[in-house]
Amino acid sequence: MKFQLSLFTLIFLCFMICFSGRADGAGTTTDGPKALISIDTRRNCVEYSRMIFGQFIEHFHDQVYGGIFDPHSPLSDKDGFRRDVIEALRELHVPVVRWPGGCFVSAYHWMDGVGPERKSTFDKAWRVEDSNRFGTDEFIAWCKKIGAEPYICANAGTGTPEEMSNWVEYCNLRDEGRYAELRQSNGYADPHHVKYWSIGNENYGWWEMGGKTQEEFGAFALESAKMIRQVDPSVKLFAASNYDLDWTLNLLRKAGEQLDYISIHGYFDRLQSKNEPSDYLTCMTKTIIPEKQIVKTEQLIALAGFEGKIHIAYDEWNQRGWHHPGVGRRDIPIEEMIRARDKNNLNSTYTMADAVFSACFLNTCLRHANTVKMANMSPVVNTRGSLFAHKGGIVRRTTFHVLKMYADLLAPFVVDAQVESDSLTHQDSTFPVVDAVITCDKEKKIFSMMLINKHPNEEAACTVFIDGKELEGVYGATILSGDSPDAYNDVQNPNRVVPVAGQIAFKKGKVLLPAHSITHCRLEYKGQKN
Repeated sequence: MKFQLSLFTLIFLCFMICFSGRADGAGTTTDGPKALISIDTRRNCVEYSRMIFGQFIEHFHDQVYGGIFDPHSPLSDKDGFRRDVIEALRELHVPVVRWPGGCFVSAYHWMDGVGPERKSTFDKAWRVEDSNRFGTDEFIAWCKKIGAEPYICANAGTGTPEEMSNWVEYCNLRDEGRYAELRQSNGYADPHHVKYWSIGNENYGWWEMGGKTQEEFGAFALESAKMIRQVDPSVKLFAASNYDLDWTLNLLRKAGEQLDYISIHGYFDRLQSKNEPSDYLTCMTKTIIPEKQIVKTEQLIALAGFEGKIHIAYDEWNQRGWHHPGVGRRDIPIEEMIRARDKNNLNSTYTMADAVFSACFLNTCLRHANTVKMANMSPVVNTRGSLFAHKGGIVRRTTFHVLKMYADLLAPFVVDAQVESDSLTHQDSTFPVVDAVITCDKEKKIFSMMLINKHPNEEAACTVFIDGKELEGVYGATILSGDSPDAYNDVQNPNRVVPVAGQIAFKKGKVLLPAHSITHCRLEYKGQKN
């Protein structure tokens, strides 16, 4: 049997044998985890879509009412929108927001939420009354305030293809048809120009209002897409999908010619019934799952013959699933169900585990930049969001700072770099300790690295090669860590976990990454020297 080793593998093996001690700029030693990153500037780089830094908002608990929209708050503007939330989201440069759901949308009829005279309706998904004060026009206005593109998810549960296409007419046509005229009569002379539309949300699930079989949904998606494109052929169309072979292939074979994206979702710490968040190491075992899901979805798209034509929108994601016990059950009183949702807002839940997981998730999307063209953290405020809005202000949770680092600090192209890392095992699951993504500018002169150490309490010794040479020098850096892997921000201590700007030194390629941390490093590269 012939056995061959790549140059990268040989370098890594030599590194692992020779570098058995700890080393940083000062030459100290460690027996902690190690990693090797090899950057070859001759390899291809891919421009990624900034839509992967998108957000999501749903009519659940206090995300909308009391979160982004609170006309009675002294912190709100004249239109009822929380000014502090708007300012914080502007910091994130949010590119796109998906609304109104989520499970909520599968029994939502958009006509209830437009016009001057609105009546409240009973939300069958979450079993509460919705005032309908926040509807389409308010959502568009709020998106403009934060500088984001609106992305509307339409009712494919109890709704119809015609209802969807009427919604597109309301938003996008100037003066053709009764729904464009309705928008004008509501005070909006110019179209809203909503580019992104999704046909449904999780319609494969038993929990969804108007859930459908794969055959039903494939036909429904096709008819919906046809009617929407008859109204506005320029829109980008999404359809609810998952990682199931039969569901996804049936959808693509029936409606694929009409679609631009398929939508997938992931919550990895399942807390629907019991709000018992997993510990740090258990959370780290879940950092490798999104990549497996994305790879499987890519394979299904290729199998259906749409490789390069249909992209992936990971348009609901978060480490922690929402806590909502009793949905679909009759043995829990409604009042108890609703009270339990307050537990989603316990800031102590959102520790460095959430920060590190979120960074790993974004790294995964960046590595799959050819296929993943949008991702939407779920949600944008309250529940499991990166922002917590309370009556007196806001808290920027650990995940907020991750999102800001990625939005502010990365270069626009992803480098095809190689990363090798020691592994850690917990509960029969093994994961690499170090995760990394390298970005660059178009000329490959500026390199921007995101280096993640998942280990809860040990520094990771990371060696970086660029064009076969060990990286040397002192470079600007931003590090997000904490005094503990369980550190979090709350109302009393809002700045316990914040990014720290400074410098890091590479000596013979080696640098130490703090425990449970995300490190950004920017370097200028002048190419190989003779």
